[in-house]
Amino acid sequence: MNKETDITQMLVQITDGNTEIVNSLFPVVYNELRQIARNHLRNERKGHTINATSLVHEAYFKLIDQKYVNWQNRAHFFGIASQAMRRILINYANSRAAQKRGSGVADITLAENLGESFIRPEELIDLDEALQSLEKINQRQSKIIEYWFFVGLTHKEIAEVLGTSIQTIRRDWRIARAWLSRELKNKNV
Repeated sequence: MNKETDITQMLVQITDGNTEIVNSLFPVVYNELRQIARNHLRNERKGHTINATSLVHEAYFKLIDQKYVNWQNRAHFFGIASQAMRRILINYANSRAAQKRGSGVADITLAENLGESFIRPEELIDLDEALQSLEKINQRQSKIIEYWFFVGLTHKEIAEVLGTSIQTIRRDWRIARAWLSRELKNKNV
């Protein structure tokens, strides 16, 4: 039995009502959750008060506290975990933006690989709004962007999670990325 199967079986047990397994699941998924958290935080400003560890813990407790989630598999769990982390960071960005309107921080352009740059709270809010808009237009394309940028899945892994071909994922990826770029550019005009 491999780690992916173990995680899926543990999630199925939680779905079936076995709350005792929750404490056993955390050490098994922790490293992957930290990687997802690092992906979310990689472009945040230096000195951010939320670090990967606290983001993982807060998201995990929100996930496990949900009573009506039917965990399908490992990828479903990590996708939902990524969404929870994004929500936590958006809430933080909203409160920070309200406190620091017009702080004079230089703008950056959201790109596939930002390197040393960081995303200001306002830009994270814009990204979240754009992803929500895209989700209304094409839910699969929105998921592809989220799984690629925030979860760190490959196109092949995304195809498996979404149950479609890798060619469809690649086509939707190009369309969604172009749409998202245009939306973010329009917000900054």
